[in-house]
This record gives sequence, C-alpha cells and structure tokens, in this order.
Amino acid sequence: MRQYAGFGTAESTNERFHFLLEKGQTGLSCAFDLPTQMGYDSDHPRSDGEVGKVGVAIDSIEDMRLLLKDLPLDRVTTSMTINATAPILLLLYELVAEEQGIPSEKLGGTVQNDILKEYVARGTYIYPPRPSMRLITDVFTYCSAHLPLWNTISISGYHIREAGSTAVQEIAFTLANGIAYVQAALDADLELRSFAPRLSFFWNAHNDLFEEVAKFRAARRMWATIMRDRFHATDARSMMLRFHTQTGGSTLTAQQPEVNLMRVTIQALAAVLGGTQSLHTNGFDEALGLPTEHAATLALRTQQVLAYESGAVATPDPLGGSYYVESLTNQIEAQAWDYIQRIDELGGAVAAIESGYFQDEIEQAAYEDARAVDSGERVIVGLNRFSEPEEDRIDVFPVDPRLQREQAQRLMQLRAGRSTDAVGRCLDEVKRVAQDGGNVLYPIKDALRARATLGEVSDVLREVFGSYQP
Repeated sequence: MRQYAGFGTAESTNERFHFLLEKGQTGLSCAFDLPTQMGYDSDHPRSDGEVGKVGVAIDSIEDMRLLLKDLPLDRVTTSMTINATAPILLLLYELVAEEQGIPSEKLGGTVQNDILKEYVARGTYIYPPRPSMRLITDVFTYCSAHLPLWNTISISGYHIREAGSTAVQEIAFTLANGIAYVQAALDADLELRSFAPRLSFFWNAHNDLFEEVAKFRAARRMWATIMRDRFHATDARSMMLRFHTQTGGSTLTAQQPEVNLMRVTIQALAAVLGGTQSLHTNGFDEALGLPTEHAATLALRTQQVLAYESGAVATPDPLGGSYYVESLTNQIEAQAWDYIQRIDELGGAVAAIESGYFQDEIEQAAYEDARAVDSGERVIVGLNRFSEPEEDRIDVFPVDPRLQREQAQRLMQLRAGRSTDAVGRCLDEVKRVAQDGGNVLYPIKDALRARATLGEVSDVLREVFGSYQP
C-alpha cells in the first residue's frame, strides 16, 4: 500500500508522511514539484508560480532533512517519483539516512528514474536521451554497490497511458523501454544479475476490469520471455516482472467527483486481480487538485478493504483459467509483440522515440478516444451521460503562495552559510567526471554533502550534456 504525500514544502510533507503512518500506511510515495523535476532551484525565474504545487520542493540537503525528519527510514520504504534529477534525490535520501545513523544497505524504496517515457509522455526531461541513459546506468552501478535493497528504476507505463495510449501500447512501449535500459546496462559492462532483480515496473489501472487484468498478465509473461530469450537470464528473479500500480488519474472526472470512488475501487481491484505487488489509489478529488486529507484517507481505506476484507489477495492469479481472461490475455500479448517487433525494426526504443514513433501512435490513440467520448460512443458517467445540472462544491486542497517566498528565503540562507570554495571545487569535479565518462554519482554526492543545490548540480550537467530540444 502506498499513498502520495509529496506537495508543498518539505516540512509540511513530513507532517503528511507521519499522518499516513498513523493511518496504517506501510509505504510512502513522494512526488516532487516541477522545478525539482526539471533541475531548477526554487528561486530560479522558471520556477515562478510552480514551487510546491504538484509535489514537494527539494533544493538541497536541508530540505531533504526536513522531509525525512523522525521517519524510520530503516523500517519504511519510500517511492520517489523523479526522473531527470533522480540521481540527485536518491543521493540526498542516502545522505540524510547516513546522518541518522542508518546504513545504506538497510534502505528500501524505489526511484522512478525512467527518463525515456518523459520524452514520450510527460516532458520533464533535461538532457538529450543518450546522456540521460548514461545517468540511469550510473544509478544501477552505484546502487548495486551501495544500496542493494533499492529498486533502481520503475519503468513506467503509467504516464504513457495517461497521455492517451491504449492498454496494448502501454505495455508494448514500456517493455520496449525496459529492453533499452537492460541493453544500456549490459553495454556499460554491468552483469545482468547485478541489476535485473531490482528492476520494477509501474502500470496504470483503468476502468475495463477484464482488459486491465489481462494486460497485467500479458506483461508478466512477456517480460519473462524477453529476459530469458533475449538477454539469456537464468535466475528466476531476473525474469520477474515486479510492479506497482496506480489507479488512472485521467479516468477521473471533476463532475460528480464522488463517483470517482467507485472508479478507483474497480481499478484497484483490477490491479490486485492482475497480481500487483504495490498499489496507490488516487483521491476522488484528483480531477480538482491535490488530495485533501479526507480524500487521501478514503483512498487508503479502499486499499485496506481490498487487502483485508475482499479475499481478492488470497491467490496471485485468481482469474487464471477463465476462458475470457485467457483469450483476452493472448490477444493483448500478440498485439504488444507486434509493436515490439516494429520498434526493433526502427532500431530500439531510443531511436523510435527520437523519430517520434511512440509519440505519433499515442497521439492517434488519444484522438480516437476523445472522439468516442465526444460522440457518446464511450460513456463517462456524469460527463456525457447521467449528468447533474448543478454540482455540489467539493473542498480542494489549498496551495499557499507564501511557499515560494519561504523556499527562496531558505535557499538564500543556505548559500550564505556554506563554503563557496568547497562547493565550487565539488562542482568542478562533477563536471570533470561527466566529461571523462566516470560514474557521476560519486562527485555529485560530495557536492550535495557540501550543500550544493539541485539546480547547481543540474546546471553543471547541462553544460556538459546539453539540453534536449524535441
């Protein structure tokens, strides 16, 4: 079970982490605001108006200390939704744990670290695809040596589906990205068994119960086949498709938002029946804004009812053997293999993304779905059928505009109280290693320990790698 609590300041997010732990949460998930995702400090001009809005703002080790204050990091697992700046956030997490006396080998969690889907679906990339792939394999190598319990990547179909893809495209494009990551790691001379067991996936769950169950089942079979036949894995752990599922944010409506509770329940049930190992349920107010505590609590209770009352978790594949589900699984798998063959013909996922193939396919699927909704062919309850003339007002989580000013003030104090010379030397070493081809996580960790900011580290890498322009 996971529930997002990351938005606003590090201090306020820490309070929500403790709130969720008191409610019986067993894992924590943290999303970061757009400036943090894009490698900008909170006082950068491009951060104006975005600080703390869609996630928590993290500029330095000081913020990470506040975020993790008094949390039992050796007893909770933390999932961080971060990609382009994933190495920085992971190292900040490790540094704070070290300050708390917790050895790195006891830390458990996941860093999303899936940059390829950013070029396809979300847009929070910084560097071009190929140097970004280098950063990902650097994370693999570093965690293999220092954080053996950490999931080094969460290969994400979630955002691909949110961008408008079909269920088939979600698993095909995501598994193709997974193939690219495995090949990049092998090309960097990593041994398969050193990183493959820590790969994980992140899927979306939509409303078509049986299609979603079949999608999860097909994805598990396909990944096992890919790892066995393409990469010659012999360890069963390297062939496992371990995955987290989040209910579909794009399926939820601002109209009659309480109806979203039923949608989320169906989606969560599909994930459980499909074999998910980890689950996040969206708040019913997802289409309106950040979740209120009331909405977050109901979302968590949905998971708990499924876990403790439904009986659905008694077996990992309860619908296996159903004629309909088996047939649908085979159909989805066959169509996904067709996509992967086409991607291979284009030169793999990175080349297919650079050519715009993924993007064009998703755009066409999104257009066709929107047309079906507009025509009424696909019914959305409360939106294009069974609508109400007047909607009841729903409380929406307030975002305080003072957050940005307070965060900028904290940054000013940080810079005034640190050794400018020490930070400069550390950043010079980051630049040297980035240019020479070594693992950049080691000099980045030293820079962050010296209280360099996320934006300063990202700017050094921008200087070396360049910025991506689609």
